[in-house]
Amino acid sequence: MTKEIVIERINNFLVEEFEVDESVIKPTASLQETLELDSLDYVDLVVVIENNFGFKVTGEDFKSVTTYQDFYDLIFEKVSAQ
Repeated sequence: MTKEIVIERINNFLVEEFEVDESVIKPTASLQETLELDSLDYVDLVVVIENNFGFKVTGEDFKSVTTYQDFYDLIFEKVSAQ
């Protein structure tokens, strides 16, 4: 799976599942601020990632994620490792 496909799938589920305005999804934008995630939302995000990509992520995985680019890189790294 290419990085472009990973990014497209992530953006699609963020718009659909989390009702994020597509215009705020930019590589340098803050994931936390634009998604307004609380702890329950992170659980939902983990489930959506598992459903879309077939692997689990943990809270530890998210410690270094601050921007959309960080998030894309994390998911792409996990997809590539499968």
